[in-house]
Amino acid sequence: LVATLIGAVGGMIVVVSIVVLDRELRIDDPVGAISVHGVVGLWGLLAVPLTNSDASIVGQLVGAGTIFVWVFVTSLILWIALRESMGIRVSLEEEEDGVDITECGLEAYPEFVTK
Repeated sequence: LVATLIGAVGGMIVVVSIVVLDRELRIDDPVGAISVHGVVGLWGLLAVPLTNSDASIVGQLVGAGTIFVWVFVTSLILWIALRESMGIRVSLEEEEDGVDITECGLEAYPEFVTK
C-alpha cells in the first residue's frame, strides 16, 4: 500500500514538474525526462526511509548528491566533446518553436502549451 501511495505522489509530482519546467523556467524538455527521471527519481530516493527503517534521509541525500555530481561531470564531458565535434545548438527558429515540434512533429504535452 505504501509503495502505491509513493508512486501516486510521484505521478502528481511529475505533472507539476513538467508545468514548472515548461511555463515557469521555460526549459524545453520535449520528452519530460528531467521531470520523470530527475525530479520524480529524487522523490523516489527520498521516500525510501518511509518504507525501510534501516534507511536514513541523510544517507539518501548523500546518495542523491553523489548521483548528481556523477551525472553532471559525465554530462559536461560529453557536452564539451559534442560541442567541439559537431555542435549542439539548434537554429533560433527551432528553439522558439520548440525542439519537440521540429524533431518529433508534435507537442510533447499539448495541454500545457502557453502560446
